[in-house]
Amino acid sequence: MQHFQLFIDGAYCEGAAGQVMTTENPSTGEGWATFACAAPADVDRAVAAAKRALEDPKWRDLSQTARGKLLYRLAELIEENAAALGRIETTDSGKLLAETASQTAYVGDYYRYYAGLADKIEGAVLPIDKPDMHVFTRRAPIGVVAAVVPWNAQMFLTATKLGPALAAGCAIVLKASEIAPAPMLEFARLIKEAGFPDGVVSVITGDAQNCAIPLTRHPDVDRIAFTGGPETARHVVRNSAENFAVTSLELGGKSPIIVFDDADIEGAANGLIAGNFGASGQSCVAGSRGLVHRPVLEALIERISEKAKSIVVGDPLEPSTHLGPLCTSAQVSRIQETLATATSQGATVHFGGAPLDRAGNFVAPTLVECAGPHTETLKVEMFGPVMSLLPFDTEEEAIALANESDFGLGSGIFTQNLARAHRVSARLRSGICWVNTYRAISPIAPFGGFNQSGYGREAGMEAILDYTRTQTVWINTSSEPMANPFVMR
Repeated sequence: MQHFQLFIDGAYCEGAAGQVMTTENPSTGEGWATFACAAPADVDRAVAAAKRALEDPKWRDLSQTARGKLLYRLAELIEENAAALGRIETTDSGKLLAETASQTAYVGDYYRYYAGLADKIEGAVLPIDKPDMHVFTRRAPIGVVAAVVPWNAQMFLTATKLGPALAAGCAIVLKASEIAPAPMLEFARLIKEAGFPDGVVSVITGDAQNCAIPLTRHPDVDRIAFTGGPETARHVVRNSAENFAVTSLELGGKSPIIVFDDADIEGAANGLIAGNFGASGQSCVAGSRGLVHRPVLEALIERISEKAKSIVVGDPLEPSTHLGPLCTSAQVSRIQETLATATSQGATVHFGGAPLDRAGNFVAPTLVECAGPHTETLKVEMFGPVMSLLPFDTEEEAIALANESDFGLGSGIFTQNLARAHRVSARLRSGICWVNTYRAISPIAPFGGFNQSGYGREAGMEAILDYTRTQTVWINTSSEPMANPFVMR
């Protein structure tokens, strides 16, 4: 088996406690690699290295432009190694190689975007109301960042944290998921090769007790950037009470896709398929609540069912495969349980609905027509290829159904009426709204949610400022000494 080590303070190493875990290939259900797990002592060492790097002249005194050049170099290396990193990620998580390789190559643009912003972080001179005072602000790096990423879109979700944090001059301890961490541990080689000073980025993984909890409550962590589920996020927020770290949360979703009766049916069907079967449904923005204008429901079901016949389920390393396995067997069980509850509530399964009779964590693409808004598949974030459709009769009803969720990450609208697109999107409680498309991303566009989908934004220009603190500097320009503070004027 291949073995992956932790990357701390510029060097690969085993964990202090000697703990090793095995990661399985979801296509076969068999172990394919082992990886070292961090102990609390490793967390301490990684955070100490990051804190030390912040005061090391090699990083502290590097100009903002020079920081940008390191990020440009990292972007080049990521693109050069996209195929190899993609193959590791596919083997470890089951995502399609076509997606992991292309997504890895694309995240180079995220690092390039923040490379360009590195020397655009500016302060301001304030028109202060006191004579003989020159007052200005500057932006300082926030400090040590704990970046926690899940397994399902590792390179992308790392780039949205690492890019702005490095551009701002921070030092980062990246905690990869203990489920499928191999690509992140391999990615650390590129950090070293790009020329970042030792300690600026460390990459660790391990279980909650020995790794995640000690990291997110560490007294020297100044900023936490977390992507994951709401339940884990609640623990992260509690942990942050120990260090008062500034925290951003990008959590789950149960995103609605609204299809109006004037929509292009072909485009709407493709949008629903992309939003539910893309990445095997293992996406935080999966559009798993399809809300369909009743007059076009039958036609849309027919079109989706026809398209689903050509979906190839199989080996994610094969170019011809459209839908690979789920990352864990627990996801397969959860889908089965949720579908059983939904059918008992009167839902109709038009196709799919069961695991495939083969090795690995394979579930057939599934379409559920729901009996009502309280159908279980409309409520549970299933993280699998299950599409749920629910009819509506009026625009107001569609908006109410869309907003009837604890989440608010993504949303979609399919309509040819521009006025309706503006009107409805303005009323949806979601951080992202796609119109006549779905799952499009860009380093230029902020990404984040409302409600229990978290707070804070990743990507976009404003994200870089979230990794800085404002310092206000007062300079007395008078030639006279400072006045006696006990003499009031």
